[in-house]
Amino acid sequence: MSGIDVITFGCRLNTYESEVMKAEAAKAGLNNAILVNTCAVTGEAVRQARQAIRRARRENPEARIIVTGCAAQTDAAGFAAMAEVDMVLGNEEKLKAEHYRALPDFGVDAEEKLRVNDIMSVTETAPQMVAHIDGHVRGFLQVQNGCDHRCTFCIIPFGRGNSRSVPMGAVVEQARKLVESGYIEVVLTGVDATSYGADLPGNPTLGLLAKTLLKQVPEITRLRLSSIDSIEVDSHLFDLIADEPRFMPHLHLSLQHGDDMILKRMKRRHSSADALAFAKQVRSLRPDFSFGADMIAGFPTETEEMAANSARLAEEIGIAHLHVFPYSPRPSTPAAKMPQLDRGVVKQRAASLRAVAEKLHSNHLESLVGTRQKLLVERNEMAHSEDFTLVAVPGYQPGALVEARIAGHNGRNLILESASPVAA
Repeated sequence: MSGIDVITFGCRLNTYESEVMKAEAAKAGLNNAILVNTCAVTGEAVRQARQAIRRARRENPEARIIVTGCAAQTDAAGFAAMAEVDMVLGNEEKLKAEHYRALPDFGVDAEEKLRVNDIMSVTETAPQMVAHIDGHVRGFLQVQNGCDHRCTFCIIPFGRGNSRSVPMGAVVEQARKLVESGYIEVVLTGVDATSYGADLPGNPTLGLLAKTLLKQVPEITRLRLSSIDSIEVDSHLFDLIADEPRFMPHLHLSLQHGDDMILKRMKRRHSSADALAFAKQVRSLRPDFSFGADMIAGFPTETEEMAANSARLAEEIGIAHLHVFPYSPRPSTPAAKMPQLDRGVVKQRAASLRAVAEKLHSNHLESLVGTRQKLLVERNEMAHSEDFTLVAVPGYQPGALVEARIAGHNGRNLILESASPVAA
């Protein structure tokens, strides 16, 4: 091979940062290299990263393999010990060309492979200017990094460090760059995006940032948020929900569970009643809003009744896009030291919650049959509606904006009756 390939796991922020990595590595003159940007959210994500590294070495024996991302940050020595790995870069180092210039010669020991600093010592997030995100028609825009919360199940703060925000002016400048590159939709991303601005002068909020973006970059056709913590939502964001048609009617909630005792043991800051009240308030302002959410099944000490409470909350909110994760103990987290459930029980509870998710998704699809939807076409002749529902759009190319009448669904996505292009 020649050039630089990137293998990305995990969140939208990783997708965004992979573009920065590729540009910085090219700036450093790196060639014949594979960059692996890992995720540490679950043990399965780490396993998949290790598997990808071994496959990359088999298929590209002469390439240099550089591993980075959250799994590499939290287990740098473990990845450095892999014979297939030539370098391990931390989450801060991966964004700077100088670290790609410092690659050691082949044959060094595990310790010499490491370029990983103390992520907790990082106090600022420098704006990264990206004009294009390879393979995506939606432009991801980093506004925040890190997390100040310490949920008992989560290892991500130790991979990302404490919360730090990108200054508002730099976010506006980056949004302009994405729009000038032809992006119709901009997605604001962060590890804990709703904590945006707490470390900046004047303490601006995520809602105020979104308002400012839409005012100062009026060419943005669609603005979307990645995962949010509903307990942190501010009045500016509610204003956008109520009054701004360019703000997409979909939010992905970091719920994690539906039982109040488990939420306390997770060290979450909301109750099930808080989550339900938030959803009701949003829909009172804009009834067509849809919700996605993350939920963990089989958390330590979870009983059948507690598991049922998660299913009940998902149904009460009407979560259209529910992502279910079987609990995965992460090293050195408090939850890993709690009484664990049998893995068979964890898998069974995840399967039960996924069955609820499938039913809710099917109900959502059914509710959209006969409606007209504006769609942004992505890859493989598939598109997302404004409320983030997947739609098959045969014959349309990525990046097209179309309006369609929905004829039906197949349980996974909506099916068109007719469609026509619209101007952005």
